[in-house]
Amino acid sequence: MNGMDRKRFITSLLAGTVLAAAGPALAQPPAANPDLPKFPTPPPQVTAENSIIGPVYANAPETVPNPNVPQGDVFEFVMYSDESKIYPGIVRIEGEQSAKRDPYGNRMAWPAEQLSKPGPYVRHVYVYIPRQYKRGTPAPFMVVQDGHSYINRLAPTLDNLIAAGSVPAMIIVAPDSGGSDAQGSERGLEYDTLSDRYSNWVEQELLPAVAKKYDVTFTSDPEGRAAMGGSSGAICAWTMAWFHPERYHKVLSYSGTFVNQASPQDPKTPRGGWEYHETLIPRSPKKPIRIWMEVGEKDLHFDDPENTWHNWPLANNRMAAALKKKGYDYKFVWAREAHHVDPRVVMQTLPAALEWLWRDYPRS
Repeated sequence: MNGMDRKRFITSLLAGTVLAAAGPALAQPPAANPDLPKFPTPPPQVTAENSIIGPVYANAPETVPNPNVPQGDVFEFVMYSDESKIYPGIVRIEGEQSAKRDPYGNRMAWPAEQLSKPGPYVRHVYVYIPRQYKRGTPAPFMVVQDGHSYINRLAPTLDNLIAAGSVPAMIIVAPDSGGSDAQGSERGLEYDTLSDRYSNWVEQELLPAVAKKYDVTFTSDPEGRAAMGGSSGAICAWTMAWFHPERYHKVLSYSGTFVNQASPQDPKTPRGGWEYHETLIPRSPKKPIRIWMEVGEKDLHFDDPENTWHNWPLANNRMAAALKKKGYDYKFVWAREAHHVDPRVVMQTLPAALEWLWRDYPRS
């Protein structure tokens, strides 16, 4: 593509269309919401909801293993795709479709059948059970997406917080995804789809498997149920609560993918996760969801314009603004000089995030 063609391509993209030679057109959205931020700037002021941290970070002391407190047990088991009725398995078709991106890094809106095909996966699941848990007692719990990334951080942190009485003695169920990433992948299907399919999988297949294997009982009280993740795992956590607030009232999000990455695309939500702050939250009755959320100043696509619907800092900034306007119980952390799901930020903020999220549980 020569300079003139590229200029025409970018101009057409920003106008909401894509030249035919570049591949399928992106979804056409409704008009932009004029009440939401247009640039990925930090919160205009530090408030009870909004805070700014960094650029220097240090691990919180509660994340350090302490042999003087009761140590919870961590287990691991495997779930296979042929055991699932909800997610029998897909794999991305590698080729022009999966590789084709616009100038801002977004995958093109190819039909779903051109992006993936049926294929098996193996899913690892990690389970943390605190030493204080009493068998037969309905326990509070948290479902954590991309479990392998978080279980070794969560276990010592929860050992310390539970021993100090800062959070309840909760169980962690931390499944990995079915693999790969983004459009056409099993992970993308599970995490970036705006529907109740993943929440139903957790309820109907994951939790029963854990309960049977480790003789634990999960509470049905949504105040005692939380979901957590980073990136697409974070929007997945929010989606679990959004579509089933009678199941989950608490969400913990690092670098949430509240951007245009859904696959397959749904005409009801043409920009995928971008629709949460643009249309869904503003136009829906307030739901009983509490969310702690973070984004890095240098998060993914931080210098892309709004028209791409794929700027992580802007999307999270807009998410916080939409939540505030609707009166949600939320905490938004803007991390200076931080990148996507920055481990320095996670290790500094995780204990405080958990304490804030569970601060009044159980409620009288």
